[in-house]
Amino acid sequence: MFVRLSAAIAALSLLGGAALAQGAKPTDPQIAHIAYTAGVIDVAAGKQAITKASNKDVKAFAEGMVRDHEAVNKQALDLVKKLKVTPEDNDTSKTLSKQAADKLAELGKLKGADYDKAYIANEIAYHKAVNGALETLLIPSASNAELKSLLQTGLKLFQGHQQHAEHVAAGLK
Repeated sequence: MFVRLSAAIAALSLLGGAALAQGAKPTDPQIAHIAYTAGVIDVAAGKQAITKASNKDVKAFAEGMVRDHEAVNKQALDLVKKLKVTPEDNDTSKTLSKQAADKLAELGKLKGADYDKAYIANEIAYHKAVNGALETLLIPSASNAELKSLLQTGLKLFQGHQQHAEHVAAGLK
């Protein structure tokens, strides 16, 4: 299971490794798509958890993930429309989507406390990966100041999500 939990980390690292190897960096349209995809993934995981979680704290956490990630994604969509930028699908966002679908299927087979623990563990790993990618690759690579600002705001929010998930996980032991 640990291998699967780190799938998001590996996926987000793919772009970083490829970009560094080629001396390139992701473009703003690619960054917008990766960030939006990461949000969509967490909304889907949160919606699944709302229906499957048995622990009230896990369910409340999931509701917060849906609310917060939908709000940030709306801001992202509004920004790309304002800037007349079309988010560009790329290998990283495709890999993230595929791995997330696999993870949702895996989590979907679990019930009760097993589901709660696996969902929260995945949220911790996922937020660590996304936060790391935002800090080390996406924010530094963003050219547009408004996109960079939105990513920085998202990072602060998502760091709070990671801490919240860690707190919930501690209560499940």
